[in-house]
Amino acid sequence: MHTIKKILIANRGEIALRIIRACKELDIISVCLFSEVDINGAWLKKADEAYPILGDPIAAYLDYERIIALAKKADCDAVHPGYGFLSENADFAQGCKEAGVIFIGPSPEHIALFGDKIASKNAMATVGVPVLPGTDDPLADFEEGERAAKEIGYPVIIKAAFGGGGRGMRIVYEEADFKKSFDDAQSESRKFFGRDEVFIERYLENPRHIEIQIIADAFGNVVHLGERDCSIQRRHQKVVEIAPAPNLNDVTRQELFKISVAAMHKLGYESVGTIEYLVDQDDNFFFMEMNTRIQVEHPVTEIISGFDLVQRMIEIADGDKLQYVQKDIHFHGFAIEFRINAEDASRDFAPHPGTITEYLSPGGPGVRLDAIAYKGYEIPTYYDSMIGKLIVYAKSWEGVVKKAQRALGEYIIEGIPTNITLHQQIAKDADFKAAKFDTGYFDKNLSAFNLEAGNARHKEEAKVQALSDLLDSIKKHKISVRH
Repeated sequence: MHTIKKILIANRGEIALRIIRACKELDIISVCLFSEVDINGAWLKKADEAYPILGDPIAAYLDYERIIALAKKADCDAVHPGYGFLSENADFAQGCKEAGVIFIGPSPEHIALFGDKIASKNAMATVGVPVLPGTDDPLADFEEGERAAKEIGYPVIIKAAFGGGGRGMRIVYEEADFKKSFDDAQSESRKFFGRDEVFIERYLENPRHIEIQIIADAFGNVVHLGERDCSIQRRHQKVVEIAPAPNLNDVTRQELFKISVAAMHKLGYESVGTIEYLVDQDDNFFFMEMNTRIQVEHPVTEIISGFDLVQRMIEIADGDKLQYVQKDIHFHGFAIEFRINAEDASRDFAPHPGTITEYLSPGGPGVRLDAIAYKGYEIPTYYDSMIGKLIVYAKSWEGVVKKAQRALGEYIIEGIPTNITLHQQIAKDADFKAAKFDTGYFDKNLSAFNLEAGNARHKEEAKVQALSDLLDSIKKHKISVRH
């Protein structure tokens, strides 16, 4: 007998809409909370119920005590955290548990373990997962860090011990730069995570960023749903994600699967999760981190495997046993996800909130769009600049690249600058078409892309919109125009 009949979605944007859709197919009532600036969010129109949380627009999605209280008041059986915000907050998961509300995700203990980058690295090493040489504890000061860096050997990377998403990270190539990089990493970590503990690892030059999708139930059953290549990223922020990795040899792939499944089984992990690795040019791989939540890029895995990850996540939280073993899972074709951001690529990819004046979405066979944008939607200033994800699928790598070129060409968003033009250039780039990419892709190719193209179009759109507004005003007020 299923316990979960009603879910509070402690998130916003496209992931909130994604969870709502999963709920509807499971006949579960979906409940959203929202800040004042999100009152016109498309996802709220799809939810069965929606309740405002007044006050600071960011705190609305971070005050877990208020969120748990709302879940209780709305008679919700469970809470889904989505990604970002409170999704990897062990205190939130523990608070839900104590309040008798099911947290749709792993245990508070596993969230805490993998939220601590040093502890998780040590734990994975104990269960046979390769890790990069580095410090085993947070560094007391930069002098200790300098000594450790000399032992490890430059280049090294300084990382926030309780961070993620590329924040609190600095690469150091020589000793003279160490102190400033150390101070900068601590400062950024303190700003974004409220803690300044950092550690050091050997830095791999231009590896591939490969991640393994795991599903595990409460009965000790663990399976993988293949890998994703997330190497195309800028400043450690993912831009394009692909499943399966087109340039990974099968021996390495199978070893990654085997080690990942065994590690999660030994650690008793439960729920969906993603283990992220760095793979060097000789196909050696090393554990980087684990995300104990649904990933932004989960749709590419869903498309090639046929599994609905959000639904499976809900069912596991509800006590269901996995109904399949590894041999039952098969993968077909290739899928690519392009993150669509409201940002000005010509101004160092600065976020660009504003109002969408025209919106035409792509479609057709092999095209999926997870987005909350629409004509007239005003993008707020308080949140991440991502407004959607374009996902394309085809049987072959060549076919999916052509699909991407076609779909990106159909995607029109006016009124604000976006990174669609950048994605169009990536999809036509020779290295991309040949599946030659690693984490150094942007450093190598960005200068060849025309980043002014999208900005120029945005300026032209603004001129046209201004003229249209003037003509509307003339008509409305019957203003006479003299020549």
